[in-house]
Amino acid sequence: MTHFNRKRDLFVGASVVALMVTLGIGQAVFEKIAAAQGRSGVQAPKFEVDPLWPKPLPNHWILGSAIGVWVDADDHIWIIHRSSATLGNNEKPLELKTGECCAGAPPVLEFDQAGNLLRHWGGPGQGYEWPDSNHGIFIDYKGNVWVGGNGGPDSHILKFTKDGKFLMQVGKKGARRKAGAAAGTNEGDQAGFVGGSNDEVSFGRVAKIFVDQKENEAYISDGYLNKRVAVLDADSGKMKRWWGAYGNKPDDTPLPAYDPAAPPAQQFRNPVHCADLSVDRLLYVCDRVGDRLQVFTPEGKFVREAFYEKDTKNAGSVWDIAFSKDAQQKYIFMADGVNEKVKVIDRQTLQELTTFGDGGRQPGQFYGVHSIAIDSKGNLYTTETYEGKRVQKFVYRGLAAVTKENQGTVWPASR
Repeated sequence: MTHFNRKRDLFVGASVVALMVTLGIGQAVFEKIAAAQGRSGVQAPKFEVDPLWPKPLPNHWILGSAIGVWVDADDHIWIIHRSSATLGNNEKPLELKTGECCAGAPPVLEFDQAGNLLRHWGGPGQGYEWPDSNHGIFIDYKGNVWVGGNGGPDSHILKFTKDGKFLMQVGKKGARRKAGAAAGTNEGDQAGFVGGSNDEVSFGRVAKIFVDQKENEAYISDGYLNKRVAVLDADSGKMKRWWGAYGNKPDDTPLPAYDPAAPPAQQFRNPVHCADLSVDRLLYVCDRVGDRLQVFTPEGKFVREAFYEKDTKNAGSVWDIAFSKDAQQKYIFMADGVNEKVKVIDRQTLQELTTFGDGGRQPGQFYGVHSIAIDSKGNLYTTETYEGKRVQKFVYRGLAAVTKENQGTVWPASR
């Protein structure tokens, strides 16, 4: 081979390599552009975690499994947690008098916007039956605090003032129990229980409460044992109506294990985990283990449904929701405690736009993200159950173009 030929071959080879590199880079850029164009015009609320919120609790208090959150009319953030019952002995030596730190905080805590603790109370008291396992908290338009429970004998709900003064108990603890068993001994599956999803007085391990100001009605997510939404008069506690999935009459017959390939179950699975009313008076119900959100009129007429992360098994993907604070409530924010993220959903189409969060223990990550609430400024608050044991604040940063399916950990850009 001549020197000229060798030189020519080297030139051609280098040109091919350069072209391949150029094409490779071009393809990568093209794919990014195509992805962006695919989401062109789509915007969604953007958030950053506030790693310094809330401020440290006094008295060496720490949180147990945090199981509910709500924001009241004063933009104060209320949480409920399970305190010492969910703390290991090595987490509460002060309580056990074996060391200087720490102890479980009272179950109900109120924080201001800066993260200062304002009020604290909760637990057994005179005239009412505190739940074995409290679950969910709601502050109504009159300033009353509602609490549910999903422990073994918890078949009731409670209402208090903001200072913790007892106002009303609806239902009797232990009413939903094994036939022939004493009150308070209702562990096990659903077969053989007295009471049930058509009980006009008591409940079956309530997950959450939502009070509608217009009609003064309380919507009960009922629940971990029952399979219904129940609606009460918020003053008297009198049951007004109830329904199951698709508006069907509830049926407590045990369902087979969730199979994402099977036709959707005609009854809710346990737990029925949320029932929140929108500004246009549609009720959104979390069928957590069914991986679906069902929509109803306030009278219980089925409107539509959507599935999210439909292959999720275990504890399911649809845990809790909050509506955005614009006048139309354009967005739904959905807590997903198995996939460890918050979904941002277009409320009109029920389509998922983007998500944020990831599994982990750092700020902005989740371990069992359980409940979600929103303040008047659009900031989100989440609580974590299991060993997550915390509340987090996600600061609203306005609308932004959607460029990622999952944003991951939304760490503050300025830090």
